[in-house]
This record gives sequence, structure tokens and C-alpha cells, in this order.
Amino acid sequence: MVKVVSFTFNAFQENTYVLYDETKECIIFDPGCSNAAEKQELVSFIEQNNLKPVRLINTHCHLDHILGNGFIANKYDLSLEIHKGELPVLAHAPRSAAMYGVAMEPSPEPTHFIEEGDVITFGKAQLIAILTPGHSPASLSFYCAQDNFVIAGDVLFHMSIGRTDLPGGDFNTLINSIKTKLFILPDETKVYPGHMQATTIGFEKENNPFL
Repeated sequence: MVKVVSFTFNAFQENTYVLYDETKECIIFDPGCSNAAEKQELVSFIEQNNLKPVRLINTHCHLDHILGNGFIANKYDLSLEIHKGELPVLAHAPRSAAMYGVAMEPSPEPTHFIEEGDVITFGKAQLIAILTPGHSPASLSFYCAQDNFVIAGDVLFHMSIGRTDLPGGDFNTLINSIKTKLFILPDETKVYPGHMQATTIGFEKENNPFL
């Protein structure tokens, strides 16, 4: 069984996720740790649970989701994995950091690109990559069928959706992604978003005012 642990980091209150199973291998999604205390919180959890980080993945490359990329890549000797369509967003991040007055350690360049339908493995677990653009040009969500959850980035939130006014965002594209890629998942699927609390597909179908 995959365990999903979230950490809320940085001034944007971004959710960083660590996923692991009984083998102790883990994936780190969207490390947003932006200062020494946040970095130590994440490392302490990994060490206390004897976890072995084996993959570093960004659902998308907006500033708040990549602030810890450099730290995690160097700490655990990991390569960054993203969708190729997020490269312009990654390249723009230092300018975004300057605009917001946020200190940013440079992110490594990705060495592997994830495509829709790719199977992401760690330990005994598997996740399926789903292309869900709209908030960003090529945001990815990751669905675990065996444990019925999805890591959704900033696509779908509790009673809300990702903003679409940033470069590469598009409202109609986002709505289409949610309805045709996420809402086809089982209603009981737990949604782990990039901000705020977790929700479920069924709850959002019934209650999300944007949908």
C-alpha cells in the first residue's frame, strides 16, 4: 500500500508530497521547501522513516512547486523528471522569483521527460501519468489505481480549480482536462492537490462550483 504524506511549504502554501510503500523507496513530488527549516522538516521525515528517495518529479514547473528542486536533487543524487512542455515554465521561474522577491536556488535541468500514459514505478507501486494542461502548458497528474488516489498538482482543488491567468494557462483547456481526464476516475478516488486539503473526485463532481 502506498502512503502519501504532504508538507505545506513556502509563502504560497504549496503541498509537497512524499509517496512510499513497504519497500521504503519513495518519490518526492513538487518539493517546495524554500528555507532551512522546511528543508530540514522534509529530510527529517525521510530519515526517521528510513526512506530511500528514488525519483524527483514536478507535476508542473511554477515557482512554488520547484523551489526545492535543487536541494532535493543534490541531497539525494536524483534527476529531475517533468513533461517536456513544461520547459518554458521552468526557464521562466527565476524571473518569477525575482518578481515575487523570493530567493530561489537554481533548479537542475530535467534529464528525463514523462509522457502521458507512462508508468511511474517505485518499490512495488505504479502510477500512471495523465496529461492535464490548462493551469500550465503540460501539467501532469499521477493516478494510482491500486490505492485509488491521484496527485493532481494545481489542476483540481477542493471546491475550486487552478488559476488560468498565468502564461500558458487556458480556462477552457483546464476544464476539459478535469472533465475528460480526472472525472473519468472512480468517484472515490482521493485527490491530492497542490494547495489546500485533499478531496475526492465524487465530491468535486457534485459540489465544485466551477464544474
